[in-house]
Amino acid sequence: MTTHSFPRVVADIGGTNARFGWQAAPGDDITHIRNLINADHAGVAEAVRSYLLAEHLPQPEAMAMGIATPVQGDLIRMTNSPWRFSILGLQAELGLSKLVVINDFTALALALPSLRKPQLRQIAGPCTALTPEHIRSGPVALLGAGTGLGVSGLLPLPGGRWAPISGEGGHVTLAATDALEAALLDNLRHRFEHVSAERVLCGNGLAHLYRAVAEVKGHPVLDLGPADISRLGLNGTDADAVATLHHFCAFLGSVAGNLALTLGARAGVYIGGGIVPRWGDFIERSPFHQRFIAKGRFTDYLCALPIWLIQAETSPALYGASRALDQLD
Repeated sequence: MTTHSFPRVVADIGGTNARFGWQAAPGDDITHIRNLINADHAGVAEAVRSYLLAEHLPQPEAMAMGIATPVQGDLIRMTNSPWRFSILGLQAELGLSKLVVINDFTALALALPSLRKPQLRQIAGPCTALTPEHIRSGPVALLGAGTGLGVSGLLPLPGGRWAPISGEGGHVTLAATDALEAALLDNLRHRFEHVSAERVLCGNGLAHLYRAVAEVKGHPVLDLGPADISRLGLNGTDADAVATLHHFCAFLGSVAGNLALTLGARAGVYIGGGIVPRWGDFIERSPFHQRFIAKGRFTDYLCALPIWLIQAETSPALYGASRALDQLD
């Protein structure tokens, strides 16, 4: 890394929130962390200017961002936000010498080697020493539900480097494992052309799944948002909300197990996003791990994989975005 890309702004831009941080020099911690609401700003450039103004920061030399959408070519169109921009146009508009734009879960994947025990909670699998040597022992799987469903992974390379996987695994087709889940998905197919994993495993997905649970059971459908469903499900005061959270965790377990098998994630599985890490002990009591390992002849294979919840106060993707910029220096 060189001093030519400092000071720098780093960003983790989701469908609802944009998180910014400042790194003044090589080796410095990320400071001046601030969360902005996307809907309060017309676009990325306006949000960056608002951030710099609010934190009384000078003109940055460079910027790196993880953003919740596929990054293919110069034009960026966010999946769950109206924000659109040209990478080259944004770089010129903000007066930056360098601008790196990657998928938000690619940025989070790049941050995984930097995470430490206080930022993680192991929820399943054998107790494993969390060390750089461990994470280099094989591929890592990463997924997380928030405004959408992010999916990524990390492959160790010689020399202490890592190759993140950039894909859109959240849009794989969601599958049922029993008659009740088949009925829930059939209900959803009457409303959506394609019932992807993200259609259920995200914030709005909680509401879609809650409605399906109530309708399949013949219950009245209450007008509840994702936060209400989570609250009522966690405190056990609404039976359909409780069932929704259980089905959510079961589907998430199936998707996570599929991802772990696909990547051969011997170094473990990490769960991020803004939903499940806030549920505390619930996911350990839920069908998540039972469904994660329910892969027939490969049950023992999956039982051997450690699973962690990412519970970092500061968005780790900010550090991953900075690492992506360093790799280009």
